Amino acid sequence: MPKKTKAQPRKIRELKAKDLDYTIGWKPTGVTTSDDIKPCHGIIGQQRAVDAIKTGLNVKSDGYNIFVTGLVGTGRTTTIKHLLEQLDHKNPDLLDICYVNNFKNEDCPCVLTFKAGDGRRFKKDMSYLINSVRKAVPKIFLSDDYKDKQSRITREFDNRQKELIRGFEDKLNEAGFVMVQVQSGMGVRNEIQPLIDEEPASLDKLEHLAREGKFPLPRLDELRRQWDRLRREFDVTSTESKKLTGKLEVALEKLDYSAIAPLVTDKVNLLKKRFPDDKVVAYLDGVQEALLSDLDRFREARPRRGEEEAPPFRKREPYEEFSINLVLDNGETESVPIVIEMSPSYKNLFGSLERVVDRFGYWRTDFTRIFSGSLLQASGGFLVMNAMDVLTEPGVWVHLKRAIRNNNVEITGYDPFFMMAGSGIKPEPIPLDVKVVLIGEPNIYHLLWQADEDFKKIFKIKAEFDSIMPFTKKNTMEYYRFTRRLIENERLLPFDLSGMQAVVSYGRRLGGRRDKLTTRFTAISDIIREASYRASQRKATRASRTDVLSAIGGRRTRVNLVEDKIQEMIDNDILMVSTKGGVVGQINGLSVYNLGEYSFGRPSRITVSTSMGKAGVINIEREADLSGPIHNKGVLVLSGYLRAMFAQDKPLVMSASISFEQSYAGVDGDSASSTEIYAILSSLAEIPIRQDLAVTGSVNQKGEIQPIGGVDEKIEGFYDVCVSRGLTGDQGVVIPHQNVPDLLLRSDIVDAITKGKFHIYPVKTINQGIELLTGVAAGRRLASGKFTKDSVMARVDERLHEMALALQNFGRSSSKNNNNE
Repeated sequence: MPKKTKAQPRKIRELKAKDLDYTIGWKPTGVTTSDDIKPCHGIIGQQRAVDAIKTGLNVKSDGYNIFVTGLVGTGRTTTIKHLLEQLDHKNPDLLDICYVNNFKNEDCPCVLTFKAGDGRRFKKDMSYLINSVRKAVPKIFLSDDYKDKQSRITREFDNRQKELIRGFEDKLNEAGFVMVQVQSGMGVRNEIQPLIDEEPASLDKLEHLAREGKFPLPRLDELRRQWDRLRREFDVTSTESKKLTGKLEVALEKLDYSAIAPLVTDKVNLLKKRFPDDKVVAYLDGVQEALLSDLDRFREARPRRGEEEAPPFRKREPYEEFSINLVLDNGETESVPIVIEMSPSYKNLFGSLERVVDRFGYWRTDFTRIFSGSLLQASGGFLVMNAMDVLTEPGVWVHLKRAIRNNNVEITGYDPFFMMAGSGIKPEPIPLDVKVVLIGEPNIYHLLWQADEDFKKIFKIKAEFDSIMPFTKKNTMEYYRFTRRLIENERLLPFDLSGMQAVVSYGRRLGGRRDKLTTRFTAISDIIREASYRASQRKATRASRTDVLSAIGGRRTRVNLVEDKIQEMIDNDILMVSTKGGVVGQINGLSVYNLGEYSFGRPSRITVSTSMGKAGVINIEREADLSGPIHNKGVLVLSGYLRAMFAQDKPLVMSASISFEQSYAGVDGDSASSTEIYAILSSLAEIPIRQDLAVTGSVNQKGEIQPIGGVDEKIEGFYDVCVSRGLTGDQGVVIPHQNVPDLLLRSDIVDAITKGKFHIYPVKTINQGIELLTGVAAGRRLASGKFTKDSVMARVDERLHEMALALQNFGRSSSKNNNNE
């Protein structure tokens, strides 16, 4: 039988102050203050995103719009502005856009496009054309030549009219009849009557006399026949008279046309030569036809067609149908438009149709009340918007996709209550050439990519901003130059070298690792501003490291009320945490409380109770619906570790309940899985765990410790509790060895470690951790399958073996008793 060796605990390496020092020691040559440094003008630490944005901005094909993602404060909007300003914007090929009246269908206004500047000239020339015609035509109508021609035509037709009437009157006289006017209702009418005794008499009156025997019947019959013949001739004469009147009107219209048409045609043709575009020429043909088809408009001031429907409070512009609505004027634009829309509502983005109420209560509009939005104003250039704003504004996202996909924009107005909108128009879509840049969170990008097929086609460029960059001398110098730029732009106090180094140290802390710097320059800018303020409060001429640390402390104080309240409950033993002694099955875990703008760590008591049974590891948090999925996974992983270690030669007949004591808000994450294993091993081996140590770290099924997040906050949280209880010189934290490069601790903790009052132990395996926590060797598996004598693992294995035998014997005993009964 092989001889068993007694295990001895190994000494675990402890981190020294030199392992934790992250102060900036590099001093650029000749630099003592920020005044010795040139300000930066470029983008810091975002080369990947910059390259993607440049690709999107310069590729002119459809769909190469840009979606910029990344954390808030990483300079997304600033980078976009900077890169757009750097593009070659000179001599852009821009257009002017006009809406004009559609003379064939006024409800569908037409679009005219011009080169930049020509739209304004066309509008001015059209205004001049209409005004000149309005002034010239009435003068023609009042000229002697026109009046002579009009008089000759009128006299000629008057003579023909008189001759026609005179011939009919002669026939009446020969037959002894006259034409008289008789009252008919509210008016009068012409009637042919015979002369009896030199007086006209109606046939009805003669019939009455004939019935009384006072007028001979043969004479009455003769008068009737003559009256019928004359009536027919009168109708013929009336018809001929009307024809002459019509011919007179035609002749006068021809006179008007011959007098006015050359003037209008010459002026319109002049505009056609200046603006030879086919669509413009077609519009000018419509203008010419509309002017010449209604020359009466120039004779005198009279209500225009449709003007009687205008409301009394709205003054209708004269000749409004010939006006030009210049909705996009690039006449003075010297570079491509860059529009940053801060409020992308439907109206602001796509434009609007202004409506007015007529006197009958109906909402009406026309082409002169069409207004453009920022999407059209950015045509030929770039439009920058926040993705969340676009998605939350009613109706915007769907119409934006349609505009980008179809390369045109329809200004229709947003009518959520369309049943009450009244009369409306449908303007012709406007051609659109714009590059859209959306700025949003990564989760918005992924949501759109998964749920919206159109998104993949119209936003082909993803520019992802990183929140960290390497900590190098080059990037440190960029930090210094950024500090100088902010000081210069906002007229802050200059910083000495220690102040700038402290800013870089803060950037490392926000970056989360010693070899990284944060690119969230919004947070860095705030610290620079507040440090300058604190320096000015103490009447200093420069901000130093002291001011930066004071600013950082001030920011923490403003938001750590919850942290102070939890610490107060720990001090008052409301939240139970032990920092000395040893307890079986009890350990200090470490949790991070995330309040959004601020996160902090505090210890949590974790207890384990083990017994004989078949339930395995019982996660009390899960049973109470307080455990998240990642924590549940961690418990399953530690169960796998226990089976691998102790269930190779026997069944694992154990029930172990794990509880986060006084936890009522839920637990998630697997950073306590190693901690839970230590507590289970302690309970099974009946070896107390040091309460002056707190533990964090994930674990895999092989017993290897894995890195976790929030290591700085966790260490600082336990340190603050130990300081409040009193430092004993033995207290410390056990962390995964992979997290050592992440340590960027407060200076007071580094000082305590330097003085030996606090300790940090990096471990690689469960065995290292259990030895540190218990002071007993973990033990190793021997060739026999057993563990080294008196080790933690040996005691656990023996205890589990006893439980298996006890459960087996209990089962046999129960079965035997049942049989006896």
